[in-house]
Amino acid sequence: MKFRAKIVDLACLNHFTRVSNMIAKLAKTCTLRISPEKLNFILCDKLASGGVSMWCELEQENFFSEFQMEGISEENNEIYLELTSENLSRALKTAQNARALKIKLTNKHFPCLTVSVELLSSSSSSRIVVHDIPIKVIPRRLWKDLQEPSIPDCDVSICLPALKMMKSVVEKMRNISSQLVIEANLKGELNLKIETELVCVTTHFKDLENPLLPSDSVSQNRHPEDMAKVHIDIKKLLQFLAGQQVTPTKAVCNIVNNRTVHFDLLLEDVSLQYFIPALY
Repeated sequence: MKFRAKIVDLACLNHFTRVSNMIAKLAKTCTLRISPEKLNFILCDKLASGGVSMWCELEQENFFSEFQMEGISEENNEIYLELTSENLSRALKTAQNARALKIKLTNKHFPCLTVSVELLSSSSSSRIVVHDIPIKVIPRRLWKDLQEPSIPDCDVSICLPALKMMKSVVEKMRNISSQLVIEANLKGELNLKIETELVCVTTHFKDLENPLLPSDSVSQNRHPEDMAKVHIDIKKLLQFLAGQQVTPTKAVCNIVNNRTVHFDLLLEDVSLQYFIPALY
């Protein structure tokens, strides 16, 4: 297996750093999938046991000026690595205003993702800062658990309001309850609701867009005012919202009634899918 890549464009470098920071907020550890055309950051906690699931995808040609990789074989030309997200984010923070960034798969007594940052010094000579990030190489037999999640037929699909505003609302709700109901309908209405023995608080968002769904979607026979809802862990929703540092180009919430909520975001040329399962 071989992998080496290089970024020289400052805008690409800053964008890649923002993606890395987002991943670090969403997942303590994640899988980095490297293929000839794409990089994926993957989190696959089992939805059935209450874990969240994440699939982040970026086209390598939009970021890297050089990109070379060889997978485990010609038929399986991919590499799967497990790493601590914060380690990559921390390494990339040193790359602000760097002349170049190189990422390479190395073996220094243990497998590493080596990040080399070429910085300009005051004397116009450059200096190199090197970070060796410990990784685990994931064997082929475990790849089947790390594939792109299938998107279930949703009951309601709705565009989200401004994520910063949502985050502010959910932070206040967290002080009252550990659970939240997210519900929406096909009339562009989205509610965030908490209920305790003493109080019920609901925040209403109206006039949101409902994306068109396939003609065979289960929502086609649904009355527009009927709410689809999911009870979720408020901390998991807040973690997702806290990870969004950049205003997305597109932000859609797909609700499968009483089963799961699927967030589908487009951040410039990076796509993020995030699944939170129902509590009950």
